[in-house]
Amino acid sequence: MAFVNLKNREVQAKIIYYGPGRGGKTTNLEYVFSKFRQRIQSEMVSIKTHGDRTLFFDFLPFDIGKIMGYDVRIQLYTVPGQIKYNATRRLVLKGVDGVVFVADSRVEQRRDNMISLKNLQENLAVYKKSIFKIPLVLQYNKRDLEKEGIAVMSFEQMEKDLNGQLKVSSLAASALSGENVIPTLKKIISLTMTSLQRTLK
Repeated sequence: MAFVNLKNREVQAKIIYYGPGRGGKTTNLEYVFSKFRQRIQSEMVSIKTHGDRTLFFDFLPFDIGKIMGYDVRIQLYTVPGQIKYNATRRLVLKGVDGVVFVADSRVEQRRDNMISLKNLQENLAVYKKSIFKIPLVLQYNKRDLEKEGIAVMSFEQMEKDLNGQLKVSSLAASALSGENVIPTLKKIISLTMTSLQRTLK
């Protein structure tokens, strides 16, 4: 649930980038950080765990609109991708308002994507949140690898695997080149704002 700061007249919303290890969550955040550097009032904080890390920063995007006269501050987080850091992932998910699920388009990552999405569903359930009700955007990352001759799944295959039941917005992307990174962010902010307006009324 978003945090309402009465003193600063701000609503703080928490958006989390979730997905399998090495899928591009951190690269997404690094791209956003570099693009919006002048609007970000904090440094990017990295909490290192063995072989993986959690990243976060917060910013006040322009022309995002207000909720009940309050400015909206967005906090972006990534979770460690590896299964062994599930306790950390669960902790980061506490108070989440919206999720971007970053799936790895490489053929060999098909199973990992599905396991990670199931894990998201289970961890949300701990906080009595439903994957079918929370603002959620799927990002099929690493589409650029196809040009390098690396086997990637078709968009249709990924939709069938990950979005067959959810029926949420999905985008093909390359966090490395920045393709669809900002549209992904804009989409999740828009969905989260709509959800928060309903909740806070």
